[in-house]
Amino acid sequence: MSRWLAYHGDSIYLDELIYQPEHSLIQQSLESNKKRIIRANGDGFGLGWYSHRALPGYYHDILPAWGDENLRSLAHHISSHRFMAHIRQSTGSQVSRVNCHPFVLDNWMFLHNGQISGFDQVKFSLVRQLTEELFLKRIGTTDSELIFLMMIKNGLRVDPIAAINQTLYEIEQAMEDKSITGPLKTSLCISDGEQFWVVRYSSDHQPPPVFIQCSAHKTILASEPLDHSDLWQKIPRQTITHIVNNHCTQYDLIID
Repeated sequence: MSRWLAYHGDSIYLDELIYQPEHSLIQQSLESNKKRIIRANGDGFGLGWYSHRALPGYYHDILPAWGDENLRSLAHHISSHRFMAHIRQSTGSQVSRVNCHPFVLDNWMFLHNGQISGFDQVKFSLVRQLTEELFLKRIGTTDSELIFLMMIKNGLRVDPIAAINQTLYEIEQAMEDKSITGPLKTSLCISDGEQFWVVRYSSDHQPPPVFIQCSAHKTILASEPLDHSDLWQKIPRQTITHIVNNHCTQYDLIID
């Protein structure tokens, strides 16, 4: 699986979460590589961060994250109050910078772990649902980027909860039309620069995990806990968690 984290709180240097914790994002990918239990997370990585500028910054590359000195240097020198990081394990799409997360459009940022089963069979029908403007914004080949663009098409900027529900519904309908029996699996995080929306959903009720550590001063989200403290809680499956000012509200997903 891909691995990711997201942070909001007092400004910190990115390496304080990406490199320094005992089970940091880099350490997770290294352990996967050493154990060879699953294919290592070596299909690229990405950072996205917000600052005092209107639009977020980002950095993507296809090198394995553990071996990129540029990433180490950037993470050591960039500080941010809100950022995302993603280490990719491809589910079939090519390894390229344009396929690395997080995806950024205007002030919105999106990352994802999971897959649309039978994506090659439903891709055409899903892409056709995009507006021309959004179709031309698509630069990669992943199901993740397409999910993001579909959510924007479905009103993410106006009503994120409704847009998330509608998008997952449209994907499942397309899969049903093609008689695809495999699941739609997704853990994802979205931000507009002020808030997070975190989704943990799977049509077989076995979604990828997402853990949260939340206090009055910071929120950390991660696909795996970054340390062995008892402060981490697993986000319930089949939910959308809305996080604003480090306050969390959970909504049940309604896919119908």
